[in-house]
Amino acid sequence: MIDAKWAWESYKPAGESPWDLRRVGHLYRRAAFGATWPELQAGLSKGPHGCVDELLKGGDAAPAWPESIRKGNVGAHVPAWWLKRCLETRDPLREKLTIFWHNHFATSNAKVNNAGYMVSMIGLFHQHALGNFATLLQEVTLDPAMLVWLDTNASKKSAPNENYARELMELFSLGIGTYSEQDIREAARAFTGYEIKDGKCKLNAGQHDGGSKSVLSKSGSFKAEDVVNICLEQKSCPYFIAGKLFRFLIGESITPQRDLLEPVAEEFRKSGYDFGKLVERMLRSNLFFSDHAIRTKVKSPVDFAVGVVRALEGNVSSLALAQSLEGLGQRLGYPPSVKGWDGGPAWLNGQTLLFRQNLALALTSTTDERFKSRTDPSQLARKYNEDTTDKPVDFFLKLFLQGDVAAGTREQLIEYLKKARSQSTPLYWTDEQAADHPLRSVCHLILTLPEFQLD
Repeated sequence: MIDAKWAWESYKPAGESPWDLRRVGHLYRRAAFGATWPELQAGLSKGPHGCVDELLKGGDAAPAWPESIRKGNVGAHVPAWWLKRCLETRDPLREKLTIFWHNHFATSNAKVNNAGYMVSMIGLFHQHALGNFATLLQEVTLDPAMLVWLDTNASKKSAPNENYARELMELFSLGIGTYSEQDIREAARAFTGYEIKDGKCKLNAGQHDGGSKSVLSKSGSFKAEDVVNICLEQKSCPYFIAGKLFRFLIGESITPQRDLLEPVAEEFRKSGYDFGKLVERMLRSNLFFSDHAIRTKVKSPVDFAVGVVRALEGNVSSLALAQSLEGLGQRLGYPPSVKGWDGGPAWLNGQTLLFRQNLALALTSTTDERFKSRTDPSQLARKYNEDTTDKPVDFFLKLFLQGDVAAGTREQLIEYLKKARSQSTPLYWTDEQAADHPLRSVCHLILTLPEFQLD
């Protein structure tokens, strides 16, 4: 059992828990999209407090969404443009948490069918990513994309739709077992009459049920915001949200019991649902930097792909990358259901593992027409003078795994590199191509290791 007091105390490097490349890499995988070689080295110097400070502070804004997506309703470009933001952002923690909220309030353009609505909702997540959860929940409730997604815009006094009332309690704020079917039916009446006019939510008083309702032991002539506030007042709410963030930042191999969550959940409640403070508390904790957390999650397809491109300091087509991620099981803007992506072990099966290997090859070989030489491992090794003898193996292992690999695996990779360099090469290759091919192959092999699939 994990001691809650120890778990949430601020991490201080010492003894068996030093501030090393392994923990720097862990922080940048969980709170960002991986790190470049210079970021890893700088992180060692900054220390855990400085690194977390920098991530919380963020940097320049990500590229703005093109108006063509909104005006032209080009839903197919939403995943590609979002990946572009992930690749180029100087505020990676905010962008990472924007995806967290997208999965929490899972809304798909497959049904919404309005790219403008989707972009606005993503902007809402980005704005409140480290802000106040209560404010976000209120705004999401009446967001046009959400109104369409869960049919609130068609809910009338004469025929209340229960979809949003149910998901508000089950998935967005409280969790299963904290409400009754009667609570759902009564709450649904409060969500009647909300329509979309000129791209914004408007209350049609004639279609709203203004009568008295009883929801979660409270009675009154409730509207949408009142029911949301009632949910926020429930004891289970801060625990439910803290638990979701726990699985996102700490890991999925631990099922956090109430005693473990209590210190952070109660702090979250007392802060008035300051989500940024909750994130900070978890990122600075002993538990976050412990072996309970390091490499205990399966990388999502977005984290896998963006992490590779960023580490290789590449500049690839985000449209091509988005198309590749569909095969891996994640298309931003198009979660599979209101429950979002299952994540965890569900990311991996025989087919998606093969697709990951193929994408890794496409990004490292320089021969794939989609990416060409924009992510060339051999150029990166030369840039940091790590392209001779055994140095490339250790360089790529540190860059991608920060030492989280068995000694036997390292020796096998070194032996592979020696053999690859000694073998004859096709006549049509230049001397440079012949020298670089083994480096690219070693990099590709590292990206297919089981350890690299873990976050």
